[in-house]
Amino acid sequence: MWWAKKKQEYPNFWNTYTELFTKKQELNLNLSETTFTVLDTETTGFNFSDDRILSIGALKLVKNAIAIDRVFDVYVEQDIYKKESIKIHGILKHTKRKLISEQEALIKFLAYVEDNIIVAHHAKFDITMINRALRRNNLPELKNKVLDTSTLYKKTLLRSNLLKQKDAYSLDELAEKYNISMKDRHTALGDAYITAVAFLKILTKLKEKKAISLKWLLKQAT
Repeated sequence: MWWAKKKQEYPNFWNTYTELFTKKQELNLNLSETTFTVLDTETTGFNFSDDRILSIGALKLVKNAIAIDRVFDVYVEQDIYKKESIKIHGILKHTKRKLISEQEALIKFLAYVEDNIIVAHHAKFDITMINRALRRNNLPELKNKVLDTSTLYKKTLLRSNLLKQKDAYSLDELAEKYNISMKDRHTALGDAYITAVAFLKILTKLKEKKAISLKWLLKQAT
């Protein structure tokens, strides 16, 4: 009708990304046929409204192996910096690293992640931070399905009245459990690597209990 709001037009890079989701994904594929993007973000803090992404690190899992030639590692130029968070990630405002704008980081990330299933530890935080950045750039939220290694790890634990499960398990706890090196802990790419190895270990443990599919894994996230 004449008063209907004109459909919003988005930039080409966003349209290219969303077109990847036009075909319905087959969720019963053998997991070895599924490509995952494992990601982590380093941020100025934990407030979704006020804090910003300082770096995004990600890597691909292809056929149950890390594709070491397909890593993603960007540092984002921001006006906001907080001393307390610098003590954790060590990213300074006047760094020698190459910094790119938030919009350029999003463009590069969307081209990298494609329609892959995203894996992250405490994924809600990273996904929300990215979605807030997208909103600041007048774009909708990510369309990818997401798996959380914190949630999936609990599925590997024995259920017992004697051993009460924690509400959440840190990435440090998973690294210790699976004997994963924490050499690059608290860098986005380093934490993505720890998460990827932990995810593969979790899949192995889950497969020991039952035959699992991508559809089953995604159901655990709901």
